[in-house]
Amino acid sequence: MLDHLGIAVKSLTAAKEIYEKLGLSVSAEEVVPSEGVRLVMVPLGASRIELLEPASEDSPIARFLAKRGEGLHHICLRVPDLVATVHKLKADGVRLVSDTIKTGAGGHRYVFVHPSSAGGVLLELVESGH
Repeated sequence: MLDHLGIAVKSLTAAKEIYEKLGLSVSAEEVVPSEGVRLVMVPLGASRIELLEPASEDSPIARFLAKRGEGLHHICLRVPDLVATVHKLKADGVRLVSDTIKTGAGGHRYVFVHPSSAGGVLLELVESGH
């Protein structure tokens, strides 16, 4: 199931305005120090849009913005058992960005599948129920 779409932005303040003008609610800002990112979530039914602003000049989002500019950064899918999914993907030779499951925004456990194993798309996996 689609959990969220991650969009890299230069400014959360500027980026969230369009969603607010559309009458959508925007979550409070959250910081994920391990990723060097500030973010807000925009709920859309069962999924969300995640707006990501770099919190430091050397963060992955800052590097993405410098190389590609603002836009879609990743697609996030919700899986029932993240540990089992990661184990299966590794056994099937799927390349992950990191072999370590991390904890991010909202306490969600996540891992990223490298774009080379996902048709050029950065794919995030999060566990259902977290």
